[in-house]
Amino acid sequence: MLKIGHEVIRPGKRLGDAEVTIPIPEELETVPGIPLNNREVDWYAREYPLESMNVSERASRDWANTLRDQHSEMREIRKEHEKLNRSLIMACRLTSDLEPTAEPTGEDITDLIKDKARELGFLEVGITAFDHRYTFTSKKDVMTYYPHVICLAYEQDFEPTQTIPSVDAEIVHSSTYRTEGAAALELGNFIRSHGYHAQVTGSGDSPGPYIPMFVEAGLGQLGACGYLLTPHEGNRCRLVSVTTDAVVTYDKPVDYGIHAFCQVCQVCVNRCPGRALMRDKIWWRGLEKNKLYFKRCRPVMARYLGCGVCMKTCPIQKYGLQNVMEHYAETGQVLGKGTHDLEGYTLEGKGYFGPGELPVFDRGFFNMPHGNEYEWSFESFKEKAKAAGGEISDELMQEFKQEMANHLSRDTTDHLSMMDQDADYI
Repeated sequence: MLKIGHEVIRPGKRLGDAEVTIPIPEELETVPGIPLNNREVDWYAREYPLESMNVSERASRDWANTLRDQHSEMREIRKEHEKLNRSLIMACRLTSDLEPTAEPTGEDITDLIKDKARELGFLEVGITAFDHRYTFTSKKDVMTYYPHVICLAYEQDFEPTQTIPSVDAEIVHSSTYRTEGAAALELGNFIRSHGYHAQVTGSGDSPGPYIPMFVEAGLGQLGACGYLLTPHEGNRCRLVSVTTDAVVTYDKPVDYGIHAFCQVCQVCVNRCPGRALMRDKIWWRGLEKNKLYFKRCRPVMARYLGCGVCMKTCPIQKYGLQNVMEHYAETGQVLGKGTHDLEGYTLEGKGYFGPGELPVFDRGFFNMPHGNEYEWSFESFKEKAKAAGGEISDELMQEFKQEMANHLSRDTTDHLSMMDQDADYI
């Protein structure tokens, strides 16, 4: 039995459930939250501000959606999701300017907000300061962000998630975003009824990377997979937030033992079909983390039903942090590691891959457009001109002009895509 360094006590999974106690072995203790250097975070935010991959990597997003649309079921799922989600996003954007519907009492309403959030079905809720350093450039002047951020995580159903990658998993993925978006709008109404502003960021329409603020609010820690790992369901949840000027009390970051545990576990790293996850942590934009190789991740997501193998194979997602830590404390082993129950998955057209087995792709598999749509059109134009011996024909010029006109007619800050909504931006 390993020595327990500390215990984490969290509210039960649902409102009214008993609290859970999670033992953290001493050898897994690190620091609460995310190791970071604030001076570096400040510098990167100022000199190299963040931008959504839906903007900076629009060319590969469009390419990926084209591939996904070749799968008839996936095409219909994406079209249906974007149709249904658009009205939610528009409603969320309007909340920036909505006025409170009552006079404020001046009392701290933290507990009221948290109870209401749990009543609405949110799995985790915490509150911290809204950190403008993580705001996408394209979002900075779009809406008013109030000083406090309510961080919310909504559970994605267990059974369909275990079929990743699959059509059923993509259906529950998109439906969870819509469900939590509607619930967040209801929470915003509740806050305004107590006399305060509440701006809902919108599911799939985030102002920037959520995870640093969610970690600061105590909802979990950053996993090796690039997702937030929450205590009850690991990365099997979807995130949304509400900014407000209500009188609230901030939560604190927690050491759940996840930083050290992920370095021991490595299941998601070992099982990633595209080998897109880093085994060792690096410092990136002022944070210490396992960085994602985007160019090895997106081609797999595009071709294999959204992938998500890093979610499916996380033991915390499968068994919960309490069970995982208790097992580790008793045996020194990662619960489920090396078993088909945790590690097995099937890729459409490739077959089943059990522990220790990975698909093989040729080099061309990972070729994809890069940059935004304007950059890629120009690169393509140059390559075609080069192939023609440097001659720029009227036909080639007209094709290029038409492509640029098509790009200009579209909303390049569109965040309604099913892809990238939890991407590893930082």
